[in-house]
Amino acid sequence: MFAFRIIRRVISAIILLAIVIPLVAGGKTWMAARDSTAGKADVIVVLGAAQFDGRPSEVFESRLVEAKRIFLLGYAPSIITVGSGAPGDRTTEAASAKKWLLSNGIKSVNVTAIEEGRDTFVSTESYIALMKAKGWESVIIVTDPYHCLRAMTMASDLGARATCSPARTGVNSLENFNVRYLIRETGAYLAYITLGRRGIHVSDHLGRE
Repeated sequence: MFAFRIIRRVISAIILLAIVIPLVAGGKTWMAARDSTAGKADVIVVLGAAQFDGRPSEVFESRLVEAKRIFLLGYAPSIITVGSGAPGDRTTEAASAKKWLLSNGIKSVNVTAIEEGRDTFVSTESYIALMKAKGWESVIIVTDPYHCLRAMTMASDLGARATCSPARTGVNSLENFNVRYLIRETGAYLAYITLGRRGIHVSDHLGRE
């Protein structure tokens, strides 16, 4: 009887943890999406999303609009666009993003395109390497709201002081609440902090909008 009670308590504890941990991670993802405390930094980084023959998708353009907004407000003197192309693409996410920024009033000298990365971690490794080469320590990441926590965590793990300025418009903005995206990013964040790079494929390769 005593052994049965111990087993039952262990099972109950496991079930409780299986419920509580995702709820806590989901809460952190939710809060990070709503944190608008990004201050001045050395550089703004725009994480890549889908582009169509050089034209950013709606999701990607929403990130670029936010990057332009905070750049013009003086949050940072430089912008990095990051992201490679999909098989068969004639251009890359980073190049199409730079082209959009230049077409919308940002000077070329202020924008660097890093044409690498089809997932968040590789993209982060790429721009962190450039930051270290230039002696930059702080970054404002521009991405979708629910992606902020994971993107900031990766940047911090690689040695940067990271904040996030989430896109304010588009299908993934907070006003267009997307519970599937929140759940997906919560799972991807948990996979990353528990499995490291092995957990990256949970979210990033489900599709880039």
